[in-house]
Amino acid sequence: MYPELFRIGDFTVSSFGVMMAIAFVTGGLVGRWQFKKRGVRPDFVWILVIAAIIGGLIGAKIHYLILHPQSWPSNLLSGYGLVWFGGMFGALLGAVLVTLVSKQRLGAVMDGSAFALAIGYGVGRIGCFLVGDDYGVPTDLPWGIAFPEGSPPTDIPVHPTQIYETLASLVIFALMLWVISPRIKREGAMIFVYAILGGIERFLVEFIRTNPDAALGLTQMQWISIALFVVGVAGTWWFAKRGRMRPVAAAAGVNTGANGEKPRDDKSTDVSAQERGE
Repeated sequence: MYPELFRIGDFTVSSFGVMMAIAFVTGGLVGRWQFKKRGVRPDFVWILVIAAIIGGLIGAKIHYLILHPQSWPSNLLSGYGLVWFGGMFGALLGAVLVTLVSKQRLGAVMDGSAFALAIGYGVGRIGCFLVGDDYGVPTDLPWGIAFPEGSPPTDIPVHPTQIYETLASLVIFALMLWVISPRIKREGAMIFVYAILGGIERFLVEFIRTNPDAALGLTQMQWISIALFVVGVAGTWWFAKRGRMRPVAAAAGVNTGANGEKPRDDKSTDVSAQERGE
């Protein structure tokens, strides 16, 4: 465990900060790759990364202060006290605003960003592990880890839930890339697919986290995960059926109109194989 990598005078470089930076860069590279595949200007991803960093940090801090109002205002400008879900919502809001202002295809940007979120979250959780934050309940399993310098410190072996979430994020990324995305021919659904899978992952891991119950035996994060799952299902269904046709699908022979819908005429009412997802 390495909470601090090095210190120069009063300036401290934390392992968490370094891993967060790596997470944004990794997410940006993955997003650039996906944007290129989806016909979005690849370098636009770095504008999104900047917007996501600003929005994510603001959202993560606001969510933390909502959970821990006693930390106001002393924790306001601290590098610690950041909550993932608040950061995700803030980053998404910043990215959506920049996309709309830049007049990029929102559905395609949402799809590419889903992959960036999945991989970025997995890398970011390594930072939580290095500083000894966000770990789980005590365990006697052989891979249990103590965090004597953690936040808060513990000398008792606990579930390294940060590593669990990193591994789960890699699985989610692989499922979206190789299983789900090839079967969805319209733009905009993948971000909602990530909401479903990410919501399930966080809901399950909360059972071995140390967060207090909020209502009906579930933590606040579990209730947010349920909301994400519901929104994800609705959004996936809507965009998979009514979203703009992806360029790769259109290039395969689907004649799409201005809104991505196949024009109808009196000569044919057949649905193409691409629209059926075959």
